[in-house]
Amino acid sequence: MTTSFTVTYDYLCPFARIANEILVTDLEGGADYAVTFAPFSLHQNSLPDGSRTVWDSDPGSPTGSGVLALTWSLAVRDAMPEHFLAFHSAVFSARHDDGADLNDPDVLGAIASGVGLDVDAIEAMVDSGLPMKVLRDEHTRLAEEYAVFGVPTFIAGGEAVFVRLMERHRPDDLRRVIEMLAWSNLNEFKRTRIDR
Repeated sequence: MTTSFTVTYDYLCPFARIANEILVTDLEGGADYAVTFAPFSLHQNSLPDGSRTVWDSDPGSPTGSGVLALTWSLAVRDAMPEHFLAFHSAVFSARHDDGADLNDPDVLGAIASGVGLDVDAIEAMVDSGLPMKVLRDEHTRLAEEYAVFGVPTFIAGGEAVFVRLMERHRPDDLRRVIEMLAWSNLNEFKRTRIDR
């Protein structure tokens, strides 16, 4: 039976990287998940009330850390979905393994080219403003409808759960999270400290 859920991401977050990386590996290995990858801008979420939103800036060079990478990911997700998982993983790796500047279109172009994508087509989509509108709409819906405040947040059956997995390459940890999504009797389980 297919398990359906949404997971939020922002390439800036190492915890989003852990969860999304495991998900991509599982999906590429044939896991029976129907996953919607939903962008959530941590920069937008951290702005003081009354500030100019990140989507009110130039789509090709937006204000806000990580926003350009999110718009590139949406261009790929929505127009070239067969390449999304490879691009998604490569952006996380570039950020967290190589310390790449995801606000630089040349960096994003190199990532896209490295996974066989048409960089000019992605840039044209981003410049059109459509991915920025999608980011605005999806981010706003997640915040308003599910009270999402961070990444990764898993959403299934009307329930949203913010999760921090601590170790990479642990698919059993992710599977436990997915199994627990339907268990709404537990509201919060937070360690007061992590000795790591």
